[in-house]
Amino acid sequence: MRFTYAEAMTNPDYYVPLAQAAEAHGFHSITIADSIAYPAESDSKYPYNADGNREFLEDKPFIETFVLSAAIAAATTTLRLTPFVLKLPIRPPVLVAKQASSLARLSNNRFALGVGISPWPEDFQIMGVPFERRGKRLDECIEIVKGLSTGEYFEYHGEFYDFPRIKLTPAPTEPLPILVGGHSDAALRRAVRLTDGWMHAGGKPEELDKYLARINELRSERDNPGEFEIHAASLDAYTPDGVKRLEDKGITDAIVGFRNSYAKEQDTESLEDKIAKIKWYGDNVIAKLG
Repeated sequence: MRFTYAEAMTNPDYYVPLAQAAEAHGFHSITIADSIAYPAESDSKYPYNADGNREFLEDKPFIETFVLSAAIAAATTTLRLTPFVLKLPIRPPVLVAKQASSLARLSNNRFALGVGISPWPEDFQIMGVPFERRGKRLDECIEIVKGLSTGEYFEYHGEFYDFPRIKLTPAPTEPLPILVGGHSDAALRRAVRLTDGWMHAGGKPEELDKYLARINELRSERDNPGEFEIHAASLDAYTPDGVKRLEDKGITDAIVGFRNSYAKEQDTESLEDKIAKIKWYGDNVIAKLG
């Protein structure tokens, strides 16, 4: 089992020392949140909390995903950077391929690109991208990032993107891992069909079991299922016995956080208290599992 520290919407000055503390206490990776802008008016619903309310995002600080990933990469030596998740189809995929490849190369392959579809139509509107057929657009974006991050010549001729043979240099010295977030069946199928893993956004334990069963079903239909990362947020991750239960279910990476990110209030917890929780987890869970 690997362990991922999850922190978002906190004081921007905290991210580097929190990442350094997570690395020092045995965490394998850190999540990097993604948000472009908050609209003054919207009737959109958030799909991952009970009432769909999105007001918890207002006035919360978000450092741009690649900028924060680069800052943390420069301040650490082993910690992996994992966007959770980058809203890929609102961005130009060739540019994302360049950003991800450059970051992976400079960080000694410590970058894994978690991607998904933004639930907000406003994100597509402000970035000048149609909201319609966003799933197919994401598929093409993933294929383009995969193809260009190899460092070989690559061309693409799709419904939304069309370009001749091009090459991005430098490329990562190892294949760039791409992971998909989302709980819909389409997201699970996309993860198995196109990428290296799936990222779970939390919820009831029985729902996680349902998603895992579906992933196993989809993987069994492939001739060569290969290795597949499964990143999950679960209360079981907070005890050694619980972690072993997650391992038995096939989960490879436990996502661990210590506060309710959906709270409307600003995060007022001190840096010292946050680091103390990281240390507690490292001492009482990670270390005890060897």
